[in-house]
Amino acid sequence: MSLLIPLVLVGLVAAALLGLAASQRRLIYPGAYEAALRQVSPRVPAGTEPVAIGTADGERLFGLWRAPEPGCAVVLSFHGNASRPDAHAKRFLEAPWAAQGWGVLAIAYRGYPGSTGRPSETGLIADGEAAYREVARRAPGAGILLHGHSLGAAVAVAVGESRPHLGLYLEAPFDSLAHLVRLLVPFAPGWLLRDTFRSDLRIAGASAPVLIVHGTKDPVIPLKLARKLAEAAGPAARLSVLTGDHVSILGTLDIEAERRFRPAARAGCATATQAGAR
Repeated sequence: MSLLIPLVLVGLVAAALLGLAASQRRLIYPGAYEAALRQVSPRVPAGTEPVAIGTADGERLFGLWRAPEPGCAVVLSFHGNASRPDAHAKRFLEAPWAAQGWGVLAIAYRGYPGSTGRPSETGLIADGEAAYREVARRAPGAGILLHGHSLGAAVAVAVGESRPHLGLYLEAPFDSLAHLVRLLVPFAPGWLLRDTFRSDLRIAGASAPVLIVHGTKDPVIPLKLARKLAEAAGPAARLSVLTGDHVSILGTLDIEAERRFRPAARAGCATATQAGAR
């Protein structure tokens, strides 16, 4: 009997770890697996057009595109793990972005409504790269601002590691998914996690401006993870801490963000030049 209880406990822990290993991507990417989220058809906000984007590994992504004014820049936006691209696409069509001629491309990751495939860290980064190439194709020479919320911030950072950009606008980001998982599931061994999203390593020594926005009452991603990311980015980063949660902060600093990234975006942009002169 003395050995039975420890063996049972070991068995329960092993079963829990196996279950976590098998279901981890369903937990990380709920928008690709949960029926309630999958059943919602992609929405196309007025002022955008739906586009199909091919990835290097053969997937087809749903995207929402609005061309910039001649010579102006584009916001390339990546949504959170249980979200969709339409809210961000609509947001970047409005003030203050519209007045300065910004365009926007917001995509649905592989496996999410409107897109083919199954999500993974490698896959989402490939999606981000494909979206970047699509912007370059549709608006040759336009500056690109990389924006992301939550998991999307990790995608933006990954794309920014290897692609020229105007800056990173990150809302409710984490320094690494591995760190977040350690906080949520402290008993799980690190090697169990297949997708780690080490944004802290990818953003290290950033040269382009970085604006990080995080809420004091975020129940999903603790504020300290955003602080760690800002520290990793170095002097290029500014962290703005707001009273709010994981979602309520979205767009709160858009006016400040547009002004922060505008100087790098306005070369050749008649709309921005005229607006700035008034």
